[in-house]
Amino acid sequence: MIEKCLGARRARQIHRALRHFKVTFLCLFLTVVVLRGTIGAGKFGTPEQDLNEIREHFTSRKRAEPHRVLEEVSETKTTETNNYATFDLNKLLVDEGDDEKPDPNKPYSLGPKISDWDEQRAKWLEDNPNFPNFIGPNKPRVLLVTGSSPKPCENPIGDHYLLKSIKNKIDYCRLHGIEIFYNLALLDAEMAGFWAKLPLIRKLLLSHPEIEFLWWMDSDAMFTDMAFEVPWERYKDHNFVMHGWNEMVYDQKNWIGLNTGSFLLRNSQWSLDILDAWAPMGPKGKVRTEAGKILTRELKDRPVFEADDQSAMVYLLATQRDKWGDKVYLENAYYLHGYWGILVDRYEEMIENYHPGLGDHRWPLVTHFVGCKPCGKFGDYSVERCLKQMDRAFNFGDNQILQIYGFSHKSLASRKVKRTRNDTSNPLEVKDELGLLHPAFKAVKVAST
Repeated sequence: MIEKCLGARRARQIHRALRHFKVTFLCLFLTVVVLRGTIGAGKFGTPEQDLNEIREHFTSRKRAEPHRVLEEVSETKTTETNNYATFDLNKLLVDEGDDEKPDPNKPYSLGPKISDWDEQRAKWLEDNPNFPNFIGPNKPRVLLVTGSSPKPCENPIGDHYLLKSIKNKIDYCRLHGIEIFYNLALLDAEMAGFWAKLPLIRKLLLSHPEIEFLWWMDSDAMFTDMAFEVPWERYKDHNFVMHGWNEMVYDQKNWIGLNTGSFLLRNSQWSLDILDAWAPMGPKGKVRTEAGKILTRELKDRPVFEADDQSAMVYLLATQRDKWGDKVYLENAYYLHGYWGILVDRYEEMIENYHPGLGDHRWPLVTHFVGCKPCGKFGDYSVERCLKQMDRAFNFGDNQILQIYGFSHKSLASRKVKRTRNDTSNPLEVKDELGLLHPAFKAVKVAST
């Protein structure tokens, strides 16, 4: 009947459209069924609620990614901090496992035995003339060595004072044509604490044959006479120079008869030998503890504690003077080491009556803060006293540097500086008071390591 009214062609088009509509409706129905099973039937299961939930399902997918990112950022903010004061440093100081255990049946050694170092070194110097061990008449090539623990200090201010101390040493070395090496690595876990310097010193002597003298200085020692030049000619027949007194070491066997916080050691076979003789009391644990008992028993006034490098050196020299004594120079004409407790309060008196360049009790070359332990948790003296005196010592030495440029600290207790002379349009004509800008002892060519 439809064909009669509309024609055969038109009727087929209508039938085809109806079939397509049925298929489309069936697909829509199945889609609704699936969605209802996936996201629920809504609060009441009504078509309107279904439509709202379908719309919410699709629109929420567009917001999902940024929402997730914001959540992750929020979580990060709760677990991390940009406040250094509250950050837990232990997160960085990861335990890297136990150190290799040494063989208890094997005697400790700093390294393979070397017996011909003088010959090896002489041959190297001959083959490498661009690296002479003397950089001027009576001016040996010197390497100043210092260092500190691989870890941050155990108190918040300690690292700041380490920075002041190395700045101070760099200033002196720059003025006097001395190379410098700062160490942060513990090369031998057995030789921790007092003894860590020995493996380092041996390694540097063997690695730098061009160095004539190695100058060890503890991190808690500062230069306080920037103008004093070490009298190198005095030591031409000696290999080991320490601050000390012959009678206190050889006659009294006093454990403070010398100081190993600042000393000069010539690069030679003799020095390798005395390092080998010095080291056996150093390995931590039972060896060091038992050696400490021997040192306390044998040395005058020594307290009871484990073996330290200074006491061991006094004992070695006192008991084997014939073997080592001729090449050891115990210096007391100037302060290669100066105890801070008898010096720092006298700085104003020194400024009033004396001048840099003396190096002795009138104007000490080195002020050593023995017992303050600014990098540790506890020291042997009041923290306030130590830190105030360290500031004074630093400023006392730093004023000698600042005067080159026309400044000085407002006081020995002040971080602030003041101008001491006016600038000029002829700056090259200005001479600094102490003559440290271009001193004669600096007029040498020093190759960098």
